[in-house]
Amino acid sequence: MPITHRSAFLTITAFAITLAVCTQVAIGKKQESASAQMDARKRAAHAVNRLTFGPRPGDVDHVLAIGVDKWIEEQLHPDKIDDKTLDVRLAPFRTLRMDTRELVENFPPPQVIKAVKDGRMSMPSDPAKRAVYEAQMERLDRKQDAKVEPAKSTSSDDTNANGKSKVSDEERQRRREVRQDVSAQVEELLDLPPEQRMKHVLKMSPEEQIALSASLKGEKGQAFADGLSAQQRETLMAINNPQRVVVSELTQAKLLRAIYSERQLDEVMSDFWFNHFNVFINKGADRYLLTEYERDVIRPHALGRFEDLLVATAKSPAMLFYLDNWLSVGPDSDLARGVMQHAPHKRRSHVRPRPVAGKGKKKSNGLNENYGRELMELHTLSVNGGYTQADVTEVAKVFTGWTLAEPRKGGGFKFEPAMHEPGDKVVLGHRIKENGEKEGMQVLRMLARDPRTARFISLKLATRFVSDEPPQALVDRMTQTYLKKNGDIREVLRTLFRSPEFWSPQTYRAKVKTPLEFIVSSVRASGADVTDTGALASQLNNMGMPLYGMQPPTGYSMKADTWVNSSALLGRMNFALAMTAGKVKGVTVDSQGFAASTPVGNNAVLARFESTLLGGDVSEQTHATIVKQLNDGKANSAMVAGLILGSPEFQRR
Repeated sequence: MPITHRSAFLTITAFAITLAVCTQVAIGKKQESASAQMDARKRAAHAVNRLTFGPRPGDVDHVLAIGVDKWIEEQLHPDKIDDKTLDVRLAPFRTLRMDTRELVENFPPPQVIKAVKDGRMSMPSDPAKRAVYEAQMERLDRKQDAKVEPAKSTSSDDTNANGKSKVSDEERQRRREVRQDVSAQVEELLDLPPEQRMKHVLKMSPEEQIALSASLKGEKGQAFADGLSAQQRETLMAINNPQRVVVSELTQAKLLRAIYSERQLDEVMSDFWFNHFNVFINKGADRYLLTEYERDVIRPHALGRFEDLLVATAKSPAMLFYLDNWLSVGPDSDLARGVMQHAPHKRRSHVRPRPVAGKGKKKSNGLNENYGRELMELHTLSVNGGYTQADVTEVAKVFTGWTLAEPRKGGGFKFEPAMHEPGDKVVLGHRIKENGEKEGMQVLRMLARDPRTARFISLKLATRFVSDEPPQALVDRMTQTYLKKNGDIREVLRTLFRSPEFWSPQTYRAKVKTPLEFIVSSVRASGADVTDTGALASQLNNMGMPLYGMQPPTGYSMKADTWVNSSALLGRMNFALAMTAGKVKGVTVDSQGFAASTPVGNNAVLARFESTLLGGDVSEQTHATIVKQLNDGKANSAMVAGLILGSPEFQRR
């Protein structure tokens, strides 16, 4: 019986609520049923659950066959793992291979469109690019036309005395007719070969192209894009919204990598470090800067030396823009002593504006302490790292002049001596002699090699891979490895993965999955084929973990208390039921026999799914609860699979 049937729906909803509550209780408890020592299969399952985004069908058997230790070593060296299958899935996303300047040129933000419109930049000659620019210029004109100005005592050409939009009724009617005409053309265009279809689009006026974009919704839009090349699809999307192409391909790629990459530990660590060095995607230019940030800063250093990663993030345009360091000006710098043209920029509440001395001088952007504070609090020493407000101010002075060349056009890092605060600085009791850009490099080196940083990074890694409150002895050994091996992340992880604490029975299925880990592990466990990640990304938004969407620099929490509540767990259950029933757009689940038409006449299907999806690690309570609810004979295999994915056991890794 379909899940949409009212009686079945009410039964399953009531059960889902019950199981979600049971999950909330069970998640907080240690595994009491764990044996005194993990057997070989549990050892393999534990390794896969912790080092990946969740096992796929057959993964545990593969690890058992080659040996757990050998598999872990393979994962620690991702460059030796063939990932061609993933490469094929990512190939259509051209933006992933573009630098920031190319992204801005091909998918122009509003300020570039305005510059072209005002004659300050030239229009591209390429027909496809030109269509994108012209459509956005038309949108800009419409946006300006639609503005309602305040009522005036006398009317003007733009507005009347009541402050109404300057767009006339005649103009509105004409635009309406254009939309109707274009809508009527869509069916004819669908009959054309893809190449001819796109040529016709490029010959349209910007107004017609906008109308076409508005009419291509849902299945009609998919049919229109069918057969187009990757570049043509991007152009079609960019005519509607250029920035959305960049963001969409970035988020799709993150999910596809997590789901399909064979280099799973590398993906887990890339996600870990992005979260550690968090940048919010919806802050202006960072919509364009994040592609390069993740590709060229985070991913290449995910298993390298922490110091190299720290320097790369410090010089990253995405980080410089996000924490406003690109605007930070030393109070006694050459630029501050001159006549300033910039208005003071917005600061976080804990940063106080620093006025520039000198009578009659205009205020500069001033010293910005955002990066100096987060560098020590979140990136290195930790919030209890022993630094003072004076250290924050001195570090901020050290990094004045670390700025960007035309950030809104995709420019990269540059050091600007005129912005840099002159003189020596004192950071954590160490004198940093005046030396321009090299001052920042000295501070980064000092922080990366500090024992407090070694401990903080080791603690965070142990929290990710072992438990929310990892054993102190383990953190101590990892810290020693960090200091001995000069911050080699791979070596620190090797110490962790070889530790008795990692293999303790109490760690088995004891870490609660974040929403990202739950969504991805559900897809991987089901063996689903994903052709469109949009619905998965929307589910993450609903679960409170939008991709690249954490606004504060803290990043998303790895701990259970953030994610465990009845409402959130019910949301996970609903997603699992929808996915196994084939109701998540772009996700096809059929390889494990989850067909909704398959009846459940006995416990055979339940037993099979308990083995396939959980490796047989099902508590008596979960098994009995599902059996009790499904004995009425109305359930189907899709429901059984969904309920198991929503169980307390699957919520943990």
